[in-house]
Formats: sequence, structure tokens, C-alpha cells
Amino acid sequence: MAGLDKDTPLPTGITLHRKSRVLEVAFDDDRRFELPFEFLRVYSPSAEVRGHGAGQETLQQGKRDVDIVSLEPVGNYAVKPTFSDGHDSGLYSWDYLYLLGCNQGEMWQDYLDRIAHEGGTRDPALVPPPAPKGGCGSHHH
Repeated sequence: MAGLDKDTPLPTGITLHRKSRVLEVAFDDDRRFELPFEFLRVYSPSAEVRGHGAGQETLQQGKRDVDIVSLEPVGNYAVKPTFSDGHDSGLYSWDYLYLLGCNQGEMWQDYLDRIAHEGGTRDPALVPPPAPKGGCGSHHH
């Protein structure tokens, strides 16, 4: 992950709003973004979500109710949220958060289109559970 673009505004405040499930980020150019946890989760910059190149992204489903259980600073350039589904490998740099904020409407629409196109769902209850991996001790009598 590249460091900071020197032109990216720096955050002056980051607030987790747990009730509304929104991460509020205020930048020093006076812009303020409210990024829903679900949006942050489905656009996680981690390799498991983004894949290793364009078109390799894994469509994230059933994240409508996802929470951020903790948010750790990483150096002076990023934060690392831990989501309630256990996902914690995404490092959100200031420039990435800013990009998400600036393009939120478009990116969200994109996500909704992909969900519709792939027959996916945002609701956790409707996502088929991953197939069991098999292995020992899975037979309960």
C-alpha cells in the first residue's frame, strides 16, 4: 500500500457512530464524510476483498448489519478497523478514506449493481453459508 499522497487532506477527526453504523471523517479541507460501516466493509482495501488485480474482487455479501468493533490507528497514515464479522485485514489510509468519501455515491451504486447482477444480497440471513470444509470430528451422534 502506497504511503500518503502529499496532496491528500489530513483527517482532523474520526468518529465512530455505533448506533447509526457510520464512520465520520472530517478532513482539514473542511470536508466531512459519513461512511457507513457496510460501505467500508464491502470496499475494504484488503487483499481478500480486492483480489490481486482488477476484476478479481470478491463480491462481499450480507454485510448490511456489520459493525466496527474497534478502530486502531496505524502510524500517522491509516486506521485499521476490526469488523464484527471478524474481518480485520484492511488498512484504510487517509487518501483511501478520502477517495471513498468523494466517490461514495458512485461506488455504492456500483456495489448495488453488482449485487443485483450477481444475484447477491446485502442481508446476512439470506447469504448461503460457506460450504463446510469437511475434516475430522464433524459427525455428531
